[in-house]
Amino acid sequence: MDVPQIFDRHAVRLHRDRAAATVGHVRPVLAEAADRLLDRLDDVTRPFYAGLDIGGRGVVAQALRARGIATVTTDLSPSMCAADAGPAVCMDAEWLPFAPHSFDLVVACLSLHWVNDLPGVLAQVRRILAPDGLFLACMPVLPTLGGLRHALMEAETMLRGGVSPRISPFPGLRDCAGLLQRAGFALPVADADVIHLSYRTPMGLLTDLRNAGETNALRARARGLTHPALIADALGRLPVGADGSMEQDLHVAMMTGWSPAPTQPQPLRPGQFSVSLEDALRGTP
Repeated sequence: MDVPQIFDRHAVRLHRDRAAATVGHVRPVLAEAADRLLDRLDDVTRPFYAGLDIGGRGVVAQALRARGIATVTTDLSPSMCAADAGPAVCMDAEWLPFAPHSFDLVVACLSLHWVNDLPGVLAQVRRILAPDGLFLACMPVLPTLGGLRHALMEAETMLRGGVSPRISPFPGLRDCAGLLQRAGFALPVADADVIHLSYRTPMGLLTDLRNAGETNALRARARGLTHPALIADALGRLPVGADGSMEQDLHVAMMTGWSPAPTQPQPLRPGQFSVSLEDALRGTP
């Protein structure tokens, strides 16, 4: 089946190559997302020994190794990989070059939203996980960057009479839960979380996106430099406080799924229940 090519993976690599020198400026944001995601490991009683970090930009692998988990980090960017102190593999996350059951933990923190075939990637993750292995991921979901999206559309319509795609089409929370189920993960869970950010000026948001390697990589994007007048018009449409600062929430889906194993809890078959749903809803003893 042909997969729609929404994102330009070559552009994603170039953006991350450029960001390798500046990603430290947004490390607090990346670390906050990673900390919230990896907190889920504290609720798991079983140990993990072999971890895979997909595109963690130097934050996730370091946190996993600090927990005593031998971790291989990966990235589409050779420059990002070169900056890691441990084992690193430069690869495209759309094609995971690992044997089945290679890892008992796979983590993808803010790294899957530029992937064209997300269902295919999740199926590959399940393949390389050992039975009862854990997959943790977080990715931006709607309404992240909704204000900037509308501001750019309005500004471009006014100045050019039309619009071009400039912001990644993020999924919704329900979509993320469905993707885990479709990939065959056991006990799939997708929770919503919000990271509150504040910028002294709206331009600070664009600077952070560039520093993180998160600028426009849509295949249908307009080529060439964006006119400064368009940027100025769009930023002027964003809501700001009396002091000129701007609040910007990063909405993320925290995703958890397990590689199926016979030892995991299994749902009861029809007829195995000791209490009917009707009695449970009525509170009947």
